[in-house]
Amino acid sequence: MKIGLIGFGKTGKSVASILLENKKFSLEWVLRQSKVLEHRSVPEFFGVESEEPGLIYSSATTSIEELLEKHPVDVIIDFSSNEGIYTYGESAALNNVKIISAISHYEENELKLLKKLSNKTTVFWSPNITLGVNYLLFAAKFLKKIAPWVDIEVNEEHFKKKQGTSGTALKIAEALDVEKENINSVRAGGIVGKHEVIFGFPYQTVRLIHESISREAFGNGVVFVAENLKDKKKGLYNFEDILTPYFAI
Repeated sequence: MKIGLIGFGKTGKSVASILLENKKFSLEWVLRQSKVLEHRSVPEFFGVESEEPGLIYSSATTSIEELLEKHPVDVIIDFSSNEGIYTYGESAALNNVKIISAISHYEENELKLLKKLSNKTTVFWSPNITLGVNYLLFAAKFLKKIAPWVDIEVNEEHFKKKQGTSGTALKIAEALDVEKENINSVRAGGIVGKHEVIFGFPYQTVRLIHESISREAFGNGVVFVAENLKDKKKGLYNFEDILTPYFAI
């Protein structure tokens, strides 16, 4: 499966390293805004030997249309920004390229665009693409269904410079009918990401916790999603769509 990666920040780099390790995927190229590292290769950047091209391009000098024409891919993975979808979305859909977006938060206009693109190609979006946190969300919804009257608190912890409430925490709160104002946030040091759901029962407490130890966890999530998405028809998918069949009895 040929992959194009949008974004090459800290998380994008971690995802690229995981893709290089997986022989089922070929990282064809990376597109980023900065001209730094332009025309170098990802394997060279990591100092590893690889037959995958993984060339790095800058959107300032190379258009997505040009990339898709000269270096076609099966899937575009987006770890850029919430506005990145505008730069590649239409072109991807036109070329029937699947889209996997791991952007933590979209505004209403971007969500409408994702829905529009899903009429033409396969689109997946998750504000947190780690498998573990999505299992937590699935399990939390199941427990809430069993005990809809239980007290619920949502806590999230991230690195010092992360702004706003995490998109994952917002999604958990929405799924469990917890008000946004009741999400407890901590910003300290270099915490990669931790989410906790506390269920307060009479005489007992249940805590579901997911902690990202390394950003490579996002790469593992991308691999899981891509493998489960390859046979999906056009439409808009989320992690629940992918996980539900695994829970079938």
